[in-house]
Amino acid sequence: MRRLFPVTDATADPAGREWDLAELAEAYAYPEPGPGERVAWLRANMVSTLDGAAQHDGKSQPISNATDMRIFGTLRALADVVVVGAETVRQEGYRPARVRAEFAARREAAGQGPVPAIAVVSAGLDLDFSLPLYTSPVVPTLILTGASAAPDRVAAAEKAGARVVVAGDGVGVEPARTVRELAALGHTRLLTEGGPRLLGQLVAAGVLDELCLTVSPMLTAGGAQRIAGGPGVAVPQRFGLASLLEEDGFLFSRYRRS
Repeated sequence: MRRLFPVTDATADPAGREWDLAELAEAYAYPEPGPGERVAWLRANMVSTLDGAAQHDGKSQPISNATDMRIFGTLRALADVVVVGAETVRQEGYRPARVRAEFAARREAAGQGPVPAIAVVSAGLDLDFSLPLYTSPVVPTLILTGASAAPDRVAAAEKAGARVVVAGDGVGVEPARTVRELAALGHTRLLTEGGPRLLGQLVAAGVLDELCLTVSPMLTAGGAQRIAGGPGVAVPQRFGLASLLEEDGFLFSRYRRS
């Protein structure tokens, strides 16, 4: 892998090489908030083909590669919480975050627990609470839902060991309130892995701070979703390029709110 941006004399490496996990962790470290800045920082991690597909046959794995997965794991290891939509949990077969010995010292120094919590966004709580994601995580899985969620489903989630967090006054969650509620629990390094519907809601609400986007050198055609769906924004939001890495035709970009 080689860095395309930003490049200085100290970071220039035209031949490319495999980066170790410590280097990836430094490259993707969360920013330290300055005076007056928001405490919580929400980043998204997504992958897209050249023609804009976020999935193939309903999953992201076919358009990914080994380095993309190493970055995926690194971003998880840096986060306090991973926010994900219920449909993505079902399609991708989500399991609890696992302890990574390579990041244990870094997480301890940052005052983090052994793994990030998984926070599932669900209005209807149509979830299989018998799965390991809910019954046997290292830290309790969070369920983000609205105040109008069915009481019996809330009870089922809590019985399985999940923690239900109300982040909306109606049926669904409100993106800005989701960020506030997670920050109130001490989760200020936020990561979302989508899916497209959830990411679209976060973009429309203006709460996304950073996008880590892998551009896969593949073409799929078809009707696959983009990385963000749902209603559009009135005025396109401008993000600035923070870094760009390349390996084997894959581009690993990171954009931050301008």
